[in-house]
Amino acid sequence: MVIATAKLTYQDYLNMDGDERYELIDGELILIPSPNQAHQTSSISLGSAMHFFSKANGLGIVLLAPFDVLLSDTDVVQPDILFVSNARAHIRTPDNMQGAPDLVVEILSPSSASRDWHEKFDLYSEHGVEEYWIVDPANRVVWLTLPQGGVLKVAGTYGVGDTVSSSVLAGFSVKVDDIF
Repeated sequence: MVIATAKLTYQDYLNMDGDERYELIDGELILIPSPNQAHQTSSISLGSAMHFFSKANGLGIVLLAPFDVLLSDTDVVQPDILFVSNARAHIRTPDNMQGAPDLVVEILSPSSASRDWHEKFDLYSEHGVEEYWIVDPANRVVWLTLPQGGVLKVAGTYGVGDTVSSSVLAGFSVKVDDIF
């Protein structure tokens, strides 16, 4: 006999006690452990470059985790880095983003790699993220994914010595070496 458990909602998520970081994927509450140093270094390096570029060019807002992104009532994620263009400012609230950002970056950690490549990849694709970067500090690799035929697909793989360019954060590019 299978016992069905109720999916948690955003309201349940908001009512959680404590200061732990969580994400809600398909109604399942997932504890997010604190990132390691390589993860944090990559996050601040890439996030800062994106932030200053976006700000200097008046393109939109770049935020670093933790910041809630409500994709649905049962899907609440905290991307490592997100960008929302001025054209989509309507999804911004002081407490969260109410819809998919234009660009999302997830930085792989041992505890998150599978989820970033599978569940979150599918969620971002389903909810219309226009560009998704998967950053791997351990191997110094960046995968750039873009929508193709309505779903996100890997459009490029970049390693040491390469430069990654964004089509969503128009004009932004960064040397992979500068991320790590």
